[in-house]
Amino acid sequence: MCLNNRYLLVCILLIPILFTQSCTMKKSVDTLVYNARIYTLDEAGTVVEAMAIDHGKVIETGTDEELISRYNAVKRVDNEGRSVFPGFLDAHCHFYGLALGLQWIDLVGCRSFDEVVERVVRADTLDDTSWITGRGWDQNLWQVKEFPAKEELDKRWPDRPVVLVRIDGHVVLANQEALNRAGLIAHHRFPPLEVDMMDGKLTGILRETAADHIKSTIPKPDPETILELLREAEARCFSYGLTGISDAGLKNTTLHLMDSALQQGKLKIHIYAMVEPTQENLEEYVTHGPYHNNRFHICSIKLYADGSLGSRTALLKQPYSDDPFNNGIQVTSPDSMREICRMAYDNNFQVNTHCIGDKAVREVLDVYGEFLQGKNDRRWRIEHAQVVDPADLVLFQKYNVIPSVQATHATSDMYWAGSRLGPERIEWAYAYKDLSKQNGWLANGTDFPIEQVNPMLTFYASVARKDLTGYPEGGFQPENALSREEAIRSMTIWAARANFDDGEYGSLEPGKWADFVVLEKDIMEIPMAEVPEVRVMETWVSGEKVYSR
Repeated sequence: MCLNNRYLLVCILLIPILFTQSCTMKKSVDTLVYNARIYTLDEAGTVVEAMAIDHGKVIETGTDEELISRYNAVKRVDNEGRSVFPGFLDAHCHFYGLALGLQWIDLVGCRSFDEVVERVVRADTLDDTSWITGRGWDQNLWQVKEFPAKEELDKRWPDRPVVLVRIDGHVVLANQEALNRAGLIAHHRFPPLEVDMMDGKLTGILRETAADHIKSTIPKPDPETILELLREAEARCFSYGLTGISDAGLKNTTLHLMDSALQQGKLKIHIYAMVEPTQENLEEYVTHGPYHNNRFHICSIKLYADGSLGSRTALLKQPYSDDPFNNGIQVTSPDSMREICRMAYDNNFQVNTHCIGDKAVREVLDVYGEFLQGKNDRRWRIEHAQVVDPADLVLFQKYNVIPSVQATHATSDMYWAGSRLGPERIEWAYAYKDLSKQNGWLANGTDFPIEQVNPMLTFYASVARKDLTGYPEGGFQPENALSREEAIRSMTIWAARANFDDGEYGSLEPGKWADFVVLEKDIMEIPMAEVPEVRVMETWVSGEKVYSR
């Protein structure tokens, strides 16, 4: 046999061996996503075509050609060119409240108190002594923009307790039977601004701590029912592309239930929980420092400095323009706040304080400053930051305080907020661009169930500053709109950073959890008017598909 023929024979024999070795050199992974437009939201803003996932985490991102040649995947996902984003995060919401509210009567959008009563009548099919509960009414939508009274509720349900919570959660309307069961009589312990009276009698309108008191008397479902409601709320979040939520203020028993459900795999969403400053929470959580496992993170205390603008309980430096003898309500005194801040600071906990009015914002920034003093990485937060005196903006930068905002509040409140604040102060309100400039970033959420769960509406309100009809032309105070990149980061990596979770998720980078969402259209490219209707096609958490349209 000639030399050339021998060489040819050797080559033929080597081909299968080389092919087998080439295949075995590929690394095995669980999932390979390809043929996609993946916004990694890393620091450089890299956009890639493919992503390899193993054991729930991102292994590598790159081009289709690179990753297909490098990995053998148990599951290959052809994304058909669709856009992929890190899973959306809601930086401030009430996930537990959403769950419990699934059993309550929906009063959102009622155009009068008569309509509120009609909805309650239609929904009430029971003939017993159980509580009747509803949420979502808003007197600002009514022709007569005044708080209702309880007479009609007393007439229709004289022997059953009725509690109807305003959309913001800061005011309730209760009938006499509910007031009786809660121990609320004409001579009560709450400040005058929290309990409305007429002719020496309670009208049924309760604000802030008085409202919280009567809500706390409403019987809660048993733990098994609560878990089912949480799973239903989780499914709703997944359907909108939310893979992580920040639940703003939870009691000890709820924290235990969530932690257990997550560890047993009965819940899968990532939860960052802010604890209420109860004695049980302070002793069990705060004094022991941050608590963290794969899907549950506790490292913050939730405080309230004031109420809400819609209820005229937000704390303002000057009186309300439409209520000249009212400056709002201070829910937590600076001295009480200092005591909790000291404990949080000493135990490496965040403090996240609800502040709507400019006086509340300033007082809290001053208290924070006593502990933070200057530049730091404590990531203490102001929740909402709706009305901020321009002179106080610099304090966010001075103390590295994070503004945690809800863009849809601006487009929900814009119709009436000017009447509360007047022409000068309204210019200071919902100033998300100005707030973002202080530290170069902010966190964004919805405050659901006050607003809708849908993150597409957050993105749209952040950038367009319009309602769903396109009003107003040019946007509401468009100088404070965010760019598309700022908006998407505020709902992903910046929201994760606000939670100390940016090393775990919030961007699609190697080593982080493979939490991502597939959209039917690319919200970074399409006209803004189309964004609210964009649908989620798939939602993945830790490399597992948890929702498919």
